[in-house]
Amino acid sequence: MATAEPLTDGTGPSSAWPAPPSRASLALGDLRQGCSSGWMWTALAMQDIRLRYRGSALGPFWLTISTLIMSVAMGGIYPHLFGTNAANYVPYLVTGLVLWQFVSTTIAEGCGTFVAMESVIHQTPMPFSVHAFRVVYRNLIVLAHNAILVPFGLLLFHVPVDARLLLAAPALLLLSLNAVWVSLFLGIVSARFRDVPPIVASFLQVVFFVTPVFWAPDALGRWKIFADLNPLFAAVDIVRAPLLGVPTQPWSWWVMLAATLLGGGGAFVFFARFRSRIAYWL
Repeated sequence: MATAEPLTDGTGPSSAWPAPPSRASLALGDLRQGCSSGWMWTALAMQDIRLRYRGSALGPFWLTISTLIMSVAMGGIYPHLFGTNAANYVPYLVTGLVLWQFVSTTIAEGCGTFVAMESVIHQTPMPFSVHAFRVVYRNLIVLAHNAILVPFGLLLFHVPVDARLLLAAPALLLLSLNAVWVSLFLGIVSARFRDVPPIVASFLQVVFFVTPVFWAPDALGRWKIFADLNPLFAAVDIVRAPLLGVPTQPWSWWVMLAATLLGGGGAFVFFARFRSRIAYWL
């Protein structure tokens, strides 16, 4: 004969409910699941590339051609304006334009991290971070297409290559990590405020001219420190300098490490705070 379970007064272990997970743990779990779903965001990024250039004979290489045309045009004029040697300036220009295109496009497309995927987010349950990884990987694919210009420029102008070239790989990895948190942060802000994408696009147009992409920071003279502390210049410099076989500017690595820690930490707090609202803002 079964015996009745003793009643409790609501204070015993049998009546205790597990504490709900915190926002930080949910955000961390989202990032962990998104990072481990590499097969998903790589496939989605490849699909984006195919759809974007569907019907095009050259595909992403159209961007490579436009970068080449800009490099030839600027490389024929700006050495005379800056009073520098074309053999030194053109490799600096080409690598700068290729890397700037990756940085600026990732920032601009980061604004649409969630807005562009509105239907997917509403219909398919998946970690939100997948969409940020998707944006960054898609632009890395385009960067790989544009990067074919770099070795040709180095060989054409006989740029010496040394052991510093090995630093380009960890520098690009650090750049990609920053691109992920930028995509998450701007994606959330743009989902809430739709005015952000055009503001960011206008901002990038201005920043291109005040960032040492096609001109050297030494041109600023005693104001050079403002260029050295520019995170966008640091992002370009830590990859460009090893490719050209020259040392990076003294502050570039420190600026990028600070941007990774402070920006990444702030973006994680922001993601944890507003992650649950993303779907409602779309």
